[in-house]
Amino acid sequence: MNYINKIVMITGAANGIGRAISEMYAEAGAIVILVDKDKEAGERTAAFYREQGYQAYFYEVDLRGIANITELFASVQSEYGKVDVLINNAGLSKFKPFLDLTEEDWDEVLHVNLRALVFASQEFAKQNRGCSYGRIINIASTRAFMSELHSEAYAASKGGIVAFTHALALSLAEENITVNCISPGWIQTTGYEELREQDHRQHPSRRVGKPADVARACLFLTEEQNDFINGENIILDGGMTKKMIYEE
Repeated sequence: MNYINKIVMITGAANGIGRAISEMYAEAGAIVILVDKDKEAGERTAAFYREQGYQAYFYEVDLRGIANITELFASVQSEYGKVDVLINNAGLSKFKPFLDLTEEDWDEVLHVNLRALVFASQEFAKQNRGCSYGRIINIASTRAFMSELHSEAYAASKGGIVAFTHALALSLAEENITVNCISPGWIQTTGYEELREQDHRQHPSRRVGKPADVARACLFLTEEQNDFINGENIILDGGMTKKMIYEE
């Protein structure tokens, strides 16, 4: 897939899934904007890509502040032009017993995972008014549909992302912007070789997921000809959410 001269912004891009996404777009020729609050990792990653001959630039941003998001998009547009593809990947999980959950805990998770995504999408839409191509990908989670203990804030934020995605797809239809969602399951970002055989075999696909699996899905959904996939949520979990599990 060819993304030459396309400007692609990835939030939460310094590590893990976000880094894999940024690397794949860089290899495809995009001008990659890496956004993260981890300055050291973000600058190191962007510098490494540039050493490989890719176009990659890092912006240190705390996405909890809406003014920071507005400033980010204005700065990128001033330096490189409007953003063509937005990958809303930044997020955090804070699992905590429900009876101990505080207002601050709830707000932090919802602000980073959901509110930042909403207002980044708004800034993106403003830049792409009247254009012929624009793509938004929101990274949710299978935890929007199935849960672990003490995950209320995280599950609520990811469920909100899925609902926001199909609503926004309708609202931006006239702007030629497609909005889709990817809900990863178990994606191992470090120590993949340390996983047990049973970890892999419990998946119908017979392996635990890798960050590159999410990155490939992003590139497919944002490809210019794939404009008929819109408002969709792609569950990327090796088949686990289709598997009934009963204790024996």
